[in-house]
Amino acid sequence: MPEISILTETELRKAVPLNIEAIEQIERAFAALASGQVVMPPILSMEIADFNGEVDAKTAYVPGLESFAFKVSPGFFDNPKIGLPSNSGLMILFSAKTGFVEAVMLDNGYLTEVRTAAAGAVAAKHLAVKEASRACIVGAGLQARLQLQALCLVRPITHAQIWARVGGKGTAAAAELSALLGIEVTAADDLSQAVREADVIVTTTPSTQPLISADWLRPGQHVTAMGSDQHTKNELDPECLKRADLYVPDRQSQTELMGELRAALAAGAVPSGTVFSELGDIVSGKAKGRTSDAEITICDLTGTGVQDTAIATFARAQALKVNAGTKINA
Repeated sequence: MPEISILTETELRKAVPLNIEAIEQIERAFAALASGQVVMPPILSMEIADFNGEVDAKTAYVPGLESFAFKVSPGFFDNPKIGLPSNSGLMILFSAKTGFVEAVMLDNGYLTEVRTAAAGAVAAKHLAVKEASRACIVGAGLQARLQLQALCLVRPITHAQIWARVGGKGTAAAAELSALLGIEVTAADDLSQAVREADVIVTTTPSTQPLISADWLRPGQHVTAMGSDQHTKNELDPECLKRADLYVPDRQSQTELMGELRAALAAGAVPSGTVFSELGDIVSGKAKGRTSDAEITICDLTGTGVQDTAIATFARAQALKVNAGTKINA
């Protein structure tokens, strides 16, 4: 029987840091998705409202990759109240040729955090103005921190503002990121002002009510909305999509059901039946991205199985290089 690698979160953190190489893996995954050859079923999603939780399962087969991943990702948003992280989960890597398990990655959501942050960087790389130097991060959790780190790898960010519902969290995140990145990061008291001053805005919250108003946006800005990954969530006023010169979904069939597009369609801000170029189309050159520095662009990220297969395949390869993990024969 084939050998199976069991990889822990600690081992995976060493093997797959958030860096340009990880971003490039996700960029190639989006390009592959645009080819039409990827097999990616709809997300299996289950809400556990009694405990403010949700569980998503995602997968994709990508021709050219020797493996495919099946990811189970719970998010229980009251966990911090009892001293636990909101996210956990694991990824299972299978051989695309035989279907046998190759690796079990007990990452507790780490690889999901990396591939999500990397997707934000891909969006900014292809849609934000090249000289973007000011960022506004909405939210102060782990993903908010990673989004700013990833953004700094693809754009010359010199100043960022962090907004959080609880002011102390924004202050703590700002201090941490300023020390880590060597740039000026401050906590924002006024979200509208922070948005207006930014070249790039990234929303990272589980909000069910819009946080960003359309009249706060100005020409030249880019918005990456990545918190709305359930049909109950919504971070952008639907009018934001109407005002944008370019709206880009990661996968339109998903954003119609659970992304910012869902809310915009329901509000009538976007006509039903409108077809948008996806992020993979822009990455691969099949469609145009930003065409002028005056455009307002929005990227709607709901998370795709192709990202999970890409990051898990990459993680296994990196782990094998350093002989990480425990090997078993099932």
